[in-house]
Amino acid sequence: MTTATAGADETARPRRVWTIDAVRELGSTTDVATAGAIFGIGRSKSYQLAKSGEFPVHLLRIGRRYRVPVPSILDLLGADVSSASGL
Repeated sequence: MTTATAGADETARPRRVWTIDAVRELGSTTDVATAGAIFGIGRSKSYQLAKSGEFPVHLLRIGRRYRVPVPSILDLLGADVSSASGL
């Protein structure tokens, strides 16, 4: 017996696991959605927090875009920022 619809768990995209090394590999900045994912915050909520000035780390506003400095993310996570190559 088969079902006509698949459950949400079967079609959901697996979440990426953000290690300190993976965060460092992002470069010097990243977008708000990626930074939010690192902190476990959804995309919509991340942009809502950015617009209200309540995002967990400092944001750079360039025109209509937000950029998140990766060293700020690493600092909040308690990672040693100085050991990141190129940062």
